Amino acid sequence: MADLLIRHADFILTMDDKRRELMSADIKIAGGVITDIGQGLPADGCTVLDATGTVVTPGLVNTHHHLYQTLTRAVPAAQDALLFGWLKMLYPIWSRFGPEEMFVSAQVGLAELALSGCTLTSDHLYLFPNGARLDDTIAAAGEVGLRFHPTRGAMSIGESAGGLPPDALVETEAAILNDCIRVIDAFHDPNPGAMVRVGVAPCSPFSVSRDLMRDAAVLARDKGVMLHTHLAENDEDIAYSLEQFGCRPGQYAEDLGWVGDDVWHAHCVKLDGQEIDLFARTRTGVAHCPCSNCRLGSGIAPVRQMRDAGVPVALGVDGSASNDVGNLMVEARQAMLLQRVRNGADAMSAREVLEIATRGGAEVLGRDDCGQIAIGQRADLALWDATAIEGAGSWDPAALVLAGPTKVRDLFVEGRQVVSDGQVLTIDLPQVIARQNTLAQRLAT
Repeated sequence: MADLLIRHADFILTMDDKRRELMSADIKIAGGVITDIGQGLPADGCTVLDATGTVVTPGLVNTHHHLYQTLTRAVPAAQDALLFGWLKMLYPIWSRFGPEEMFVSAQVGLAELALSGCTLTSDHLYLFPNGARLDDTIAAAGEVGLRFHPTRGAMSIGESAGGLPPDALVETEAAILNDCIRVIDAFHDPNPGAMVRVGVAPCSPFSVSRDLMRDAAVLARDKGVMLHTHLAENDEDIAYSLEQFGCRPGQYAEDLGWVGDDVWHAHCVKLDGQEIDLFARTRTGVAHCPCSNCRLGSGIAPVRQMRDAGVPVALGVDGSASNDVGNLMVEARQAMLLQRVRNGADAMSAREVLEIATRGGAEVLGRDDCGQIAIGQRADLALWDATAIEGAGSWDPAALVLAGPTKVRDLFVEGRQVVSDGQVLTIDLPQVIARQNTLAQRLAT
């Protein structure tokens, strides 16, 4: 891979420790790492990319997704349902998936994320019908070229045992734990610059047992990997916890070992003050999914209160059956607007939410090698066209979420170009989309 010089960027929003913003500056990359930042850097034999007219940010980081759901966008029966009803409508469709559906839907979802400026994404896959495996989505990420943090999810409590999912979609807990060990041993890379890290992620308190939650935490810590699940998503979720466990979700998580800087929870819309303090004290992360929370009527997460208390907060697009879009820049704007609706116009700035979308996501995923533009950091970069119509007349081109594009011009992951001039380079995207639509039509019949 040739060394690269990104030259003459209008603005570089570094998100480094000093939050520097550089004008008319360059970035030099070698071996997938940022080696120099400044003005007038010499090319020294590097490939040169002219970044005139762009704003450069760290690649955005997505901390919660269900990539398989790109095959079930805008399903008519589920368009206006709350969470539990929405799940019950979609489980029978998802039960018909197999390895190809998992692979193709992941390709589409990852390409969509890449076009929105995302360089690192997690994924929460918690059902494995008809021979599907986590391996299918890992293979898709390898082809698209994004840095990937898949989590081996699971459901073990079916309807006959008082759970939400149909019995056909649940697994035995022994099989779940054994497959977690298999995928960690096969794919997890703990080293700096890793392209794949694996997490352990029982789906939710209403689809797995206490024993599985506790055993999963023990296994993850023994293997040195992170833990992820859904928590406190809406009022139904809180009611279920109180009825089934006699406590709120925060206490449930604490009792089972699901707090700490190696844990991040999706949603947390309904955390109360005590739970926010618990997460802040233990450095437990939160994946905030504003568009999905709006779409399912779950509410507005108390992100301002979490941030002020010291809770690590990141962004997630959530699944494309509940969003139905996988655009992380759109998610950042929505997060900012919702906090202003809830707390006032000065509650969250454009720069703060961009920090949450970059550095914040990397921190929640335990990646101190990503999320900022600094010497020694991995070369994960998004270049945004500041000359496009979205920013015409803007007095502050760096305030991207206020007036800027939602589609990236160029994207680099580990110094490799994934998007060029708004087009994905790594896969034949029109062909993948055509196959995706064929699979969706087959599922709809």
